[in-house]
Amino acid sequence: NKVVSVSYELKVNGKDGEVVDMAYEEAPLQFIYGVGMMLPKFEENLLNLKVEDTFDFMLTCEEGYGKRNEDHMSEVPKNLFEQNGVIQEGLLDVGNVIPLQDENGNRFSGQVVSVADDIVKLDFNHPLADEDLYFTGKVIEIREATPQELEHGHVHQDGHDH
Repeated sequence: NKVVSVSYELKVNGKDGEVVDMAYEEAPLQFIYGVGMMLPKFEENLLNLKVEDTFDFMLTCEEGYGKRNEDHMSEVPKNLFEQNGVIQEGLLDVGNVIPLQDENGNRFSGQVVSVADDIVKLDFNHPLADEDLYFTGKVIEIREATPQELEHGHVHQDGHDH
């Protein structure tokens, strides 16, 4: 239940792999440790580290975002993307990631795989599924989470408002 701030570099395919994400010391990743915001094995690798400690570890795809699952592909009617009878230009370009929401208000994203006359095929696998994740970084800050942060389940920045 502490707020942890880290700078990091994330590579896929090992130490010499492609950099796919990073957070600098000036704008670190901030999360509440132990509330399910982060991959469990990521948090486990940070356990017992202190401010200024560095880290260097790899998560297998199973410890990260798992294997690609063809069941996470879906074909949906193209007209679901219409607003006032029109589909926004570029929205359904192949490769585009579209933020979506289900009838219960749950938010998620799908990547456009293909577009046909009436059907759009979406991939709901995490973009880093099937990838081993190699992290290097440094612990920037550790502080107590506020009661509001714990209640809301996320870190509040200055001026944060709900």
